[in-house]
Amino acid sequence: MALPSLITQHSTPFSSPISGSYKSLPKPYLNHPSPFLSCPSSLSPQPISISAHQLVSSLSPVVRNRQAFVVHAAWTRRSKGDQTKKPNRKSWKQRTDMYMRPFMLNVFFSKRFIHAKVVHRGTSKVISVASTNAKDLRNTLPSLTDDDACRTVGQLIAERSKDADVFAITFEPKKNERIEGRLWLLLNTIKENGIIFV
Repeated sequence: MALPSLITQHSTPFSSPISGSYKSLPKPYLNHPSPFLSCPSSLSPQPISISAHQLVSSLSPVVRNRQAFVVHAAWTRRSKGDQTKKPNRKSWKQRTDMYMRPFMLNVFFSKRFIHAKVVHRGTSKVISVASTNAKDLRNTLPSLTDDDACRTVGQLIAERSKDADVFAITFEPKKNERIEGRLWLLLNTIKENGIIFV
């Protein structure tokens, strides 16, 4: 199929002086899906190559400034000026840690018994509790504060947490508190019974 002489006079089909749409073409070309698909080989369009630098430079200054702001904000979450102006504002970790590690283990050792529980930090809901002061353990254990009592409490915490579909918990020791002795024994028993510490 040959093109009209009006189009073949130009170097490329995209630079034709036809104004408007295909209405100025003859009727046989109006039914064709695209008259430029049947161009001769001499009029075939050349491939267009655009570099990444040209693509970025072609963006509007508003979009470029927005991209620069997003990158800058991602790397500097809180400047030194904000720290001096708002010293009591919580950091990014303090604000998101409640949702990243929602289940917290609390352990309390007294002179008479051992108490441990897993709490949901967002709702303060108690997931599982175990204590040597409970009726089922107080009358069966020979001692309520020794190593066997720690192992029993750790095993009960692990089993009751898995029953509540909680398989990952976190534990944050208090200031100047070392994970050793009875505390290490309790945490190690929980870990051996299938609970992951995150």
